[in-house]
Amino acid sequence: MKKYILASALMIALISCKTKTAVENPISTNTPIASNANFFNKINEKADFQQLKINSRITAETGKFIPPLDATIYIEKDKKVWINMVAIFLNVGRGIATPEGIKGYEKLNKTYIESDFSYLNSLLNVDFIDYGAFQNLLLGRTFIPVNDKDFKLTKNAQGYVLTSIKNLSFQTNGAVSEYSASLSYNDAMDLENVSLQKLDAPDQLEVSYSNWENFENTKLPKNVKIIIKGSKNGQILLENTKFDSSKMDAPYSVPNNYTKTEIK
Repeated sequence: MKKYILASALMIALISCKTKTAVENPISTNTPIASNANFFNKINEKADFQQLKINSRITAETGKFIPPLDATIYIEKDKKVWINMVAIFLNVGRGIATPEGIKGYEKLNKTYIESDFSYLNSLLNVDFIDYGAFQNLLLGRTFIPVNDKDFKLTKNAQGYVLTSIKNLSFQTNGAVSEYSASLSYNDAMDLENVSLQKLDAPDQLEVSYSNWENFENTKLPKNVKIIIKGSKNGQILLENTKFDSSKMDAPYSVPNNYTKTEIK
């Protein structure tokens, strides 16, 4: 798709960023932090909500001019992520992600896409994003598999750091990809940064979260920053300005006379 669909990479795609490292001598997890089990249970908790509406400002840098987008993001837990985008008071596109894949259209060129999650993975230079990972990424939850066997946990003055001691391995369409990973959390165990490096390519993905808000007993980030490096380079910033738990209509249908764009 053209520039607006690329800009919404984080939906359909939505179609600070430095990895924090220990600056003081880390405390080994061999001496109880409280409990390793408690830590991993906490960071792997699912967000407690049924539906969530987010008013967001999306700014994307992809090498082409893309105006800031005002977006309404509506999430029905584990079912769909819907987004409607407006630029300069004009509706420019809409998209939806479900466990089956992603769909989206943009009005400028009257085109639309239909794809599985390979399209989103391609945009982010990774190989492992599915619906669950995508939903967690938006909500500031741990979106890669972590456990006490494959990661080293340390404590420093800023919070907690997880560093992979075993490569993360993902299999997609028969191909296996491996990553090294580092994640940092604040003292409240809110996710602050995820840094992923693909081992057989220069591709990197960094996602950082800040300005956490307690909304109806659920912690949510007001700022989400995504940095893509390697075979593709780009940056996407979501500034979430308002959270709402009320239900809303989330219609999606491609207008007449739109042309399907093939995914390459």
